[in-house]
Amino acid sequence: MCVHFNSLDDALRANLIGLKHKPLVSELMDDYILECTENNLEQLHNRFFIKGKPKAILIIEYDGEDEQDIRRKVAAVEADMRAAGYGYYFPLILGEDKKKVWDLRKAGLGLLSNTPTDEKPVAVIEDTAVDVEDLPDYIAEFNQILAKYNLYSVHYAHAATGELHLRPIINLKTKEGNQLFRDIAFEIAKLVKKYKGSLSGEHGDGRLRGEFIAYMIGEHNYQLLKEIKRTWDPKGIFNPGKIVDTPAMNTFLRYEAGRPTREVKSTFRYRGQNILQHVEQCNGSGDCRKTELSKGTMCPSYMATRNEQDTTRARANILREFLTHSPKENPFDHPEIKEVMDLCLSCKGCKIECPSSVDMAKVKADFLQAYYDANGIPWRTWMVGNVDRMTALVSHIPQLYNWVVSNKVTGGVMKKILGFHPDRQIPKVSPQSLRSWFISREKPLWKDRKPIKEVYFFCDEFTNYNEVELGKKAILLLEALGYQVLMIDHAFSGRALISKGMLRQARKLADRNVSIFSSRLSDKVALVGVEPSAILCFRDEYVDLVSPELEADAQRIAPYAMIVEEFLWKEAQEGNISKEQFIAAPQKILLHSHCQQKAWKLQQYTAFLLALPEGFSVEHIPSGCCGMAGAFGYEKEHYDISMKIGELVLFPKVRAKDKDTVVVATGSSCRHQIKDGTNEKAMHPVELLYQSLKTKAFV
Repeated sequence: MCVHFNSLDDALRANLIGLKHKPLVSELMDDYILECTENNLEQLHNRFFIKGKPKAILIIEYDGEDEQDIRRKVAAVEADMRAAGYGYYFPLILGEDKKKVWDLRKAGLGLLSNTPTDEKPVAVIEDTAVDVEDLPDYIAEFNQILAKYNLYSVHYAHAATGELHLRPIINLKTKEGNQLFRDIAFEIAKLVKKYKGSLSGEHGDGRLRGEFIAYMIGEHNYQLLKEIKRTWDPKGIFNPGKIVDTPAMNTFLRYEAGRPTREVKSTFRYRGQNILQHVEQCNGSGDCRKTELSKGTMCPSYMATRNEQDTTRARANILREFLTHSPKENPFDHPEIKEVMDLCLSCKGCKIECPSSVDMAKVKADFLQAYYDANGIPWRTWMVGNVDRMTALVSHIPQLYNWVVSNKVTGGVMKKILGFHPDRQIPKVSPQSLRSWFISREKPLWKDRKPIKEVYFFCDEFTNYNEVELGKKAILLLEALGYQVLMIDHAFSGRALISKGMLRQARKLADRNVSIFSSRLSDKVALVGVEPSAILCFRDEYVDLVSPELEADAQRIAPYAMIVEEFLWKEAQEGNISKEQFIAAPQKILLHSHCQQKAWKLQQYTAFLLALPEGFSVEHIPSGCCGMAGAFGYEKEHYDISMKIGELVLFPKVRAKDKDTVVVATGSSCRHQIKDGTNEKAMHPVELLYQSLKTKAFV
């Protein structure tokens, strides 16, 4: 039961009613945390059960012999709460949806770091516990104390045991905030003692609560602790200052109180904050230390190395350190940062899976731009970043270029010059670009009926030169399904420039694309593309990269830039596309989705669309990043780690498939990685759908 309340006090008093019915657990989330879930892509999907703007909810879990037994129990709970005047909405969550509820609850503390300013909910009194019967009165007095200081606290967690995590919102960077941190701690210690509670109900004392132990247990008992410490650790070797002789708790803080806040310039915008404040959102929760067994994407390099240095929080920590304390005018100009950033694949997994919403891919690009400003752009970086220009040049001599890169001798020399691993195959270019084909081909006449809609096709640099056949099939699929495809002269995406940190150059492309499409896109006219990393620039990077005068336009058109599968699925939901347009045949599909797609929760659109034809069944591979990550997997020093990431989940799953199962992957780099790792050719979703059409030409 996820019971909604109009006040925190109602929730705490209703908790006592819920406990009388013997639940497995009762957990509280207040409105502050619930609001934080609205700004996190992952949790936005998990808060499906929230109705209105509750001041607090109780998540109360019951079990029973069967569903009917459970429904009887919760009906009795609801009746008792309503009779007492508590609660306005009582949704019952069953089955697989329970995991979403607990994921939301679990993310709570991490979400608290999402506040963009220096005022944060701080972990100062978050471990107090009192008798659960006293909890409503204790919290009422607690909030009266905070009101004296004009403070508000977050209320969260273990309502069933009388142990709420309480985090007042304080700016610890100021001298006033630093002192307030300690004053509040002591005030609440006195309140906890009044209720005969525990200052450390769940965790330890340590640096945070050690100085209050003498007050809580009395001087006589405290001297006994000191005697034990002296007896067993006479030289003070083991964790000194943690339980006895603990210094004042506000002397151990990360921030130097009163130190002037450093203004750190960046190329990207970080809405309502600067780049330093953004990395300070990391609260060290360690969600980026999960393994491949936990599923998800974040953090692929850590999953492969199990090295703390390769976690997202390690990257946040080193940036926080240098951006705060660097003596250099350019605080990014430190090789130590570059070393820790090196294995960030810019997969965007942290954008959605980090509860504090730290977008390390974005931060890394900003770091690289500033680092290059001080140290110059390496040759390979410049070549990869300008892949669109380089490919455009060699597209005039496709046969010669393809021979050079595929020949063992000349190709090997080229890879050595570029710093690519010898086992990688440099992508070839097509004899004709997609744009040339589109301009010169015979267009549909639309004689018999009008097209359903017009749709713009984004001719990205990879599809235009390397994946031309895929681009053709995407356009023909759209036309066969009844859409008029438009292609206009636009800039390339700048994806490689962004990933390589050449942001000012990428901004010029972003500005041009937003200017071109701002007057053309609406809820009636979409822009679609087949390469997720390219088309999703409009949703992701462009809004924070374009020149300030174009920011509003970029934000307005961002939702109308879609991967082609998302567009087609939405059209199917409107009744414009049906399974009757495809052949009915049994087909098992093993699907791997691109990281950028996962970062925007778009992978389900591909799965839904591929399951549209009758007889098609889709299994989503529970893989994170494939390990290729654009040019990362090509680079000789990153090849081994790239393949190790692929071996975590993706490669074994593909190798284990039966011969009748088709492998489908949405990103071009993903398909190359699957080929190199398993020798299996993966299709793009539009290729499979195109060949499954009953009619392959509209006219």
